[in-house]
Amino acid sequence: MISAVSTFFFLIIFSFTALLPTVSAQEKPARIAIVIDDIGYRDSDKHALLLPGAITYSILPHTPYGKKLATKANANHKEVLLHIPMEAENGKKLGPGALTSAMNKTEIYASLNKSLAEIPFAIGINNHMGSYLTQLVEPMTWTMGFLKQHHLLFLDSKTSPYSKASIIAEKLGVPVKVRHVFLDNQLTEYYINKQFQSLIKHAQNQNMAIAIAHPHPETIQALLRLIPTLQQNNIELVPLSALYSMPTNDQTRRASD
Repeated sequence: MISAVSTFFFLIIFSFTALLPTVSAQEKPARIAIVIDDIGYRDSDKHALLLPGAITYSILPHTPYGKKLATKANANHKEVLLHIPMEAENGKKLGPGALTSAMNKTEIYASLNKSLAEIPFAIGINNHMGSYLTQLVEPMTWTMGFLKQHHLLFLDSKTSPYSKASIIAEKLGVPVKVRHVFLDNQLTEYYINKQFQSLIKHAQNQNMAIAIAHPHPETIQALLRLIPTLQQNNIELVPLSALYSMPTNDQTRRASD
């Protein structure tokens, strides 16, 4: 009799609790940053500023529209990088503000100082091209030394699998991350969609991911459609610096002592 009563009450309690909503904390969203670089040569680059959310913009120095668009992005509370041209293996023309293997430390510092003076609110740099220069220890050591001195971060665009940039940055205490996905190496809807899904998958697996894209009309059109899908995948679009472990003021002072 006691066993039957116990069973009866157990069934009542089980049925009642089954009707209650499951109380569980929302899984913390993964985070991604999207960097739009190669900005500055075309007036149409301004359309990239229409993208929703915490997009980060990387500006080519000393270009016709670079400073104007950087200033507008900054006024809209978007993070801005300097997109510094660096020597490529294919010898492609680099443009103003470029760093090459023929430059010494003084010349590299002077070039970076001039670029930073044009866009002083830049939070750091990423490399434009650079498949050759990022493999070289000495120029990368000088570049990271400049970033360290000015408390700037570095994003390795990873244009070469042999890049030493991130290793040297870490060694010198420069905040550094590496690009995971290029979104628009091909300007087709199919390709950009595929790359965006790769970005989502990487973020879900690693809790974070960084993409680089460019201000092509096809890219902007695709991102206007794709960025709103991040929320349904429990992914948050964040400024690039949110993915970095930035040193505190005390750490910065100790490192410079």
